[in-house]
Amino acid sequence: MLSRAAEAIYWMSRYVERAENTARFIDVNLHLMLDLPGRNSPQWEPLVTVTGDRDDFLTRYDSFSEENVVHYLTFNSEYQNSVLSCLYMARENARSVREAISSEMWEQVNSLYLMVKEASIEDREHSTPHAFFHHIKMSKHLLSGLTEEIMSQGEEWQFFRLGMMLERGDKTSRILDVKYFILLPRLEYTGTPYDNIEWAAVLKSTSALEMYRKRFHRITPREVAEFLIFDPLFPRTVRFCVKSAERSLHQVTGTPVGTFSNTAERRIGLLKAELDYGEIEEVFKMGLHEFIDGLQTKMNDIGEAIGENFFGYTSADELDSQSQ
Repeated sequence: MLSRAAEAIYWMSRYVERAENTARFIDVNLHLMLDLPGRNSPQWEPLVTVTGDRDDFLTRYDSFSEENVVHYLTFNSEYQNSVLSCLYMARENARSVREAISSEMWEQVNSLYLMVKEASIEDREHSTPHAFFHHIKMSKHLLSGLTEEIMSQGEEWQFFRLGMMLERGDKTSRILDVKYFILLPRLEYTGTPYDNIEWAAVLKSTSALEMYRKRFHRITPREVAEFLIFDPLFPRTVRFCVKSAERSLHQVTGTPVGTFSNTAERRIGLLKAELDYGEIEEVFKMGLHEFIDGLQTKMNDIGEAIGENFFGYTSADELDSQSQ
């Protein structure tokens, strides 16, 4: 398989997953605002903070209002990680490898981008926000289903899966980190019903509320963090995503799991082992935010190694070619 085609499929998958996850935590935050009135600015600022693009936001907007944050994360075409920008890049990558993906996959990526593009012109999000973000999530699920059902599960499929799972694991950790930044300005809410509402919102952001309740019943910070980081069975936890990404990586190289033949395999193997044998007590002893910060650094390092080992570029080249 040509590295150009593999790179395009990998990034198409990552960008669509990134767009969907952004839509997820915006939509959940909109619902959360109904339960926590009078906390507009503190409630929206964390969504920008966890992206790592807070400074960029402040060069474009004068406050962390709902309108500004939603526009920045959804429609700002100059912001490279907005929903619109991610879907544009996904579409361009899909266009370049139309011969390697099914026509249905191309049509789904294209139609999703055009829907969001049209909404950005018509300001449709403001009139029906929940329906708009729900449509993005369901469209992403349809693309995943099409990929699973009608794409041959060779190297192209493995690179699609690899990109999706790395991006999903990173975004799950960031969604969990949102809670840390929400707590900073209002520590008095810790342990109150408001605190439980916010932790439930974290679970809803990953569609994990029902599966969490089957295992733990009551919502507690410790158990929410344990579930979203370490649960081996739920498809959106960090541990599950890293394990799935590792499996796809080894399917591409043919190297047995548990060994490594390149830097990417070594780094992802080390992270998987850390998650397989880690315990939530160690996480809270270190500090949840500090642990997540380290987790994201390791996943970024894995992404850089994949670029170097399979696509032939350094991290600096990656920023130029994909505008990540």
